Amino acid sequence: MITVNIYYTGRDGSARAFAEEMTGSGVVSDIRAEDGNLRYEYFFPMDDPETVLLIDQWRDQAAIDAHHASPMMAKIAELREKYDLHMKVERFGSGETGIPEKDREFVR
Repeated sequence: MITVNIYYTGRDGSARAFAEEMTGSGVVSDIRAEDGNLRYEYFFPMDDPETVLLIDQWRDQAAIDAHHASPMMAKIAELREKYDLHMKVERFGSGETGIPEKDREFVR
């Protein structure tokens, strides 16, 4: 199992608006339905109103690779650009440390 914490940070409530649009548009439901997705949830840090934390959990790297190859990645990237978000990524699991090079292209 691999858990990826993604901190989306913006300005003037843009990170929260991003999470709301991701949920309201059905993208979150579609991602949760992908084979290998175990968790996809947004949280809002109490001490930072401009950041949203996504906890994204997958069965294995193959499931992440399939997700990254899916049409949803274009929608996610489009919304990140729309809301001018920046990301900090943490990855845990499978005895790994750091973000694999092939996954770095998805970090803005």
